Amino acid sequence: MYVDQNPYHLKNIYTMHENCSQCGLHYQIEPSFFYGAMYVSYGLTVAIGVATFIIAKVIIGLSLLYSFVAIILALIALMPITARLSRNIYINMFVHFDKKAAKK
Repeated sequence: MYVDQNPYHLKNIYTMHENCSQCGLHYQIEPSFFYGAMYVSYGLTVAIGVATFIIAKVIIGLSLLYSFVAIILALIALMPITARLSRNIYINMFVHFDKKAAKK
């Protein structure tokens, strides 16, 4: 789906192929289609933040300040992955993979 497979090459984080190599789907379904992925990204970052807080505060037993520092560091470290994952989730909400189209 992406030209550069490494999400940590930040210069090319959103550079996508025009069409799917398997089924020929045009990824840019309409202008500004992936703006909706921001809502998915918000949900992913909230889930990561809650999970990080539970691990840092409840399991490890860090103070509240260090727990929030852990959340910030986790969100910054995982930002490229959540950005791409949110796009993938968003496009799969509208377009489903067709095995028959992939065989052609």
